[in-house]
Amino acid sequence: MICMHSMKIAGRVLLFLAFVLSVFRAEAQEQDSVPSTEYVYLLNADEIRFEKWINPDAERLIGNVVFRHDSMYMYCDSALFYQKSNSFNAYHNVRVEQGDTLFLYGDSMFYDGNTRLVRVRDNVRLENNGMVLLTDSLNFDRNTGLGWFFRGGTLMDGESTLISQYGQFDTNTKQASFRDGVSLESPDYDILTDTLDYNTATHIAVLSSPSDVKSDGTLISTSNGSFNTDTGFALLLDRSVVVREGDQLKMTGDSLVVERDNGLVRGYGDVLINDYKDKIDISGEYVFYDQNIDSAVVTGWALVVEYSSGDSLYLHSDSIIMASMTNVDSLFVTVTDTVYPSDAAYPASLLNDSVPADSLLPVISGHRELASVDTTVIRHIRAYHKARIYRTDLQAVADSIQYSTADSTLTMFYDPIVWSESQQILGEKIIVYLNDSTVDWAHIIGQSLFVQWKDSVHFNQIAGRETRAWFKNGELDRARIKGNVECVFYPEDDSVMIGMNTLAASDMEVYFRDGTVDRIKVTGRSNGVMYPMSQLENDKMYLSNFNWFDFIRPIDPEDVFYWREKREDQKLKKNAMSREIPLPKLKNRK
Repeated sequence: MICMHSMKIAGRVLLFLAFVLSVFRAEAQEQDSVPSTEYVYLLNADEIRFEKWINPDAERLIGNVVFRHDSMYMYCDSALFYQKSNSFNAYHNVRVEQGDTLFLYGDSMFYDGNTRLVRVRDNVRLENNGMVLLTDSLNFDRNTGLGWFFRGGTLMDGESTLISQYGQFDTNTKQASFRDGVSLESPDYDILTDTLDYNTATHIAVLSSPSDVKSDGTLISTSNGSFNTDTGFALLLDRSVVVREGDQLKMTGDSLVVERDNGLVRGYGDVLINDYKDKIDISGEYVFYDQNIDSAVVTGWALVVEYSSGDSLYLHSDSIIMASMTNVDSLFVTVTDTVYPSDAAYPASLLNDSVPADSLLPVISGHRELASVDTTVIRHIRAYHKARIYRTDLQAVADSIQYSTADSTLTMFYDPIVWSESQQILGEKIIVYLNDSTVDWAHIIGQSLFVQWKDSVHFNQIAGRETRAWFKNGELDRARIKGNVECVFYPEDDSVMIGMNTLAASDMEVYFRDGTVDRIKVTGRSNGVMYPMSQLENDKMYLSNFNWFDFIRPIDPEDVFYWREKREDQKLKKNAMSREIPLPKLKNRK
């Protein structure tokens, strides 16, 4: 987006060169009906000398020399005039004037009236309407309309300066080109490149070598890009990069489309967003990024990699949205009665010698005084449809998943399943709270089911309406289950299962040790049965909603891309009486 403005500055500079050289071209076109051998006229010279022994073909002109060819006037201190070849060499204080807007200066100049070739050398200065070109060598062919400098040049337009080693302009195609060490410097924008082309008719600028455009904390790097300086539309190819240095955000793509006026960037092909601040990488085949609200939509093999901890978390879904928000955590003081506060109740900035304490007004009943505001910018990563997660200690699947950088939480909707080591958790909605290295705790809302794999036949199982589970070092440490709790578990002695317990209660708290049930605390009425291992009944070994979904579980980072469906009869049927707990409302970042 930023580079559009900088290219427009370049466009103005290039347009100036276009105008300067096109004046020569237009003047040549006016003379199309006149033979190209029209004479160069000498209008004035203080002294004319014929020094045939020095230069028999030249007249030496000294003092206030003035030439005219067509409508162009040329001045100098001295000259060698070659009437037979219709040309001259001009020296010292050389000046060329075209109308009252174009002025060309230099130490020396050669002009051929037959070929219409202008060559100005040393301390060359070209002026037009406040724009200035400085160079040591400038050539212009009035027949072809092509002008160029080749020993370095500087174009100045007010506070903007363009520098390059070589520059040329074609008055026929309106195409200007700068080469070698090109830099555009302005108060707001800087461009560094080796190749800059600009068309003054279409107002399209092209960068075709490694180029950097810097402005307002944004850096664009491209080796193949085109810009429309009128509309602000840009097409960047060949793995171009847009970096927002202040937000530590970088976007790379096979091709990027930038809309300056709307603040939009579209990425196509292999697109990657690096969020260095929150340590998140987002990739996909298509990315839509809105710079105004610092948010993006990603589709096509969309992938999020979160690497803030020692282990990276991989999240894939059909589409991913990265939303930036401001967490407005405001602390208010609500007054229920009219009171006269002490000085301490007012901000220090309002208390000074000019405000006596007894003049402080009472606080009106019901008034809410803003105490503090937290405007920290946070990221919400939202994955929609066929979402899959892999981390070494955590795997999950759900129809939709949201990850928040504010508190490192994963919220899963619509038939979610979470695995950690040998444990599986499912329910209508699951919230997983992560710490720096592993799962901290999980909240399962609606038809919660905890399953722990013992072997291919035996599973510890706990079902209820709601579960809160706490983990330690990746293993389940304790769980609190509420509402119609049912439990099947296998107590052990020296790591050997000694039987199967079934238990039912209204509420239950379960403690684990070394990956197995250690003790159970029951609240309210309960009932249970203990079965020896030799008398297990198959219909008692599994709860009614039991399933072990190991065939769905992601097994490595690459596997998150491959969705595997449950059978229809295995899908969780949402309880009609269950009610979603609303997410906290966050204001969009302004």
